[in-house]
Amino acid sequence: MSASTYSLQKGFCYQERVFLIGMMASGKTTVGRSLAKRLSLDFVDADHEVEERAGADIPWIFDVEGEEGFRERESQVVDALTTRERIVVATGGGAILRPENRSRLRERGVVVYLKTPIDLIVDRTRNDRRRPLLQGVDAREKLAALEVERGHLYESTAHLTVSTECDDPRLIAQTISDALGVVP
Repeated sequence: MSASTYSLQKGFCYQERVFLIGMMASGKTTVGRSLAKRLSLDFVDADHEVEERAGADIPWIFDVEGEEGFRERESQVVDALTTRERIVVATGGGAILRPENRSRLRERGVVVYLKTPIDLIVDRTRNDRRRPLLQGVDAREKLAALEVERGHLYESTAHLTVSTECDDPRLIAQTISDALGVVP
């Protein structure tokens, strides 16, 4: 299996803060854990942090507070996590929807977009009941619509875009580390 390909924007500065963005099931959590270990940084999954602070899981938050309520909670978590030192953060797939989140991510660390083919995401989410946006809809159709809605936001927010077609989180983490010029 070959390593991931990547493209790097000019003007970024690695500050021991790495923020992973991308579609749901793009591997942000799995790659994030591997990357954090490789770089000797802390790892936090923003969705898990939202759940911990709320005392409830994301599907419950969506049911009770709606997507807007969830997005407000997510913004508070993004704000808090992006100020922490020596951290890798896996954001939720929709964290980039709010302009303030995009600004905070981009200004406070290195943003890495894990670009994942829709077919791979469909395979990964096939039996996943914890994804509120995919419940009761055609998953492929919904994911394609989300890609159209969010793709340009991921691209414009990211300092680094990494293809995850190789589907090996350790190789993807190594690609990110190499692109950042970090020798573990």
